[in-house]
Amino acid sequence: MPVPLPLPGQLQPAPDREPRRADDTPPQARVDAAIHAALREPSSAGFVNAIQVYPFAQGALYRLFAAPERVTDLALQPGEQLIAIAAGDTARWTIGDTESGSGTSRRTHILVKPFAAGLSTNLVITTDRRSYHLLLDSTAETAMTAISWTYPADDLIALRRTAGAAAAAEPVAAGLAPENLRFDYRIDGDRPAWRPLRAFDDGHQVFIEFPADLATGEAPPLFLIGPNGEAELVNYRLRGRFYIVDRLFDAAELRLGERRQQIVRITRDSRRGGRR
Repeated sequence: MPVPLPLPGQLQPAPDREPRRADDTPPQARVDAAIHAALREPSSAGFVNAIQVYPFAQGALYRLFAAPERVTDLALQPGEQLIAIAAGDTARWTIGDTESGSGTSRRTHILVKPFAAGLSTNLVITTDRRSYHLLLDSTAETAMTAISWTYPADDLIALRRTAGAAAAAEPVAAGLAPENLRFDYRIDGDRPAWRPLRAFDDGHQVFIEFPADLATGEAPPLFLIGPNGEAELVNYRLRGRFYIVDRLFDAAELRLGERRQQIVRITRDSRRGGRR
């Protein structure tokens, strides 16, 4: 006997093969874990003179240390238009804005100063290009002089190199999603003029950013470092001032020279939960 077909409205969705498990972690613990994962701390390698330079990533939270009677300068991208500033504690923190330069070099600066040590609050800055989220902590003496950002997604879009006029529209990295960028890499070792500024990945490729004058000197070869310390060459390509490696790695070294080799090591910080 044929099985009768169900009438309209009687169709039921197929059950999931595995029932979804409810997250029984307390909501506050989930929020704290997310904030901890998103927090970007000052690093020695990230300072250019007295300015802490953070690579910008959408949704990241940037730490700022301030002190009474000290002003910290937050410098936005040149040409970026400020829309609004909001802080959690406006009674005990002085927050204002000013500008420097003119024309295409005009730059907005947010000036931050606490009234006392031991304060903590957050700051949100919205512009015509993006939003910044900062965690402000005041101490008795330690104050960051200034913070600025680099914008890897913008740089990769803007870096279009040609082998000829016909290839002028070819981007360095097509389809790059800023929300997928991970910056959990440390740069250690020697400090030659070509030392990379930073390294990051999009889950598939690693991008190593060099100073703008890399093309004027000899480019160092890149070696991957295995678990036993052995070095092996890896395929990569140079686009503008970026090395693009078509795989992820845990450790690599840039080496240049024969008698007195200059070595710069790039290591993924697995504690931050970067992709494997």
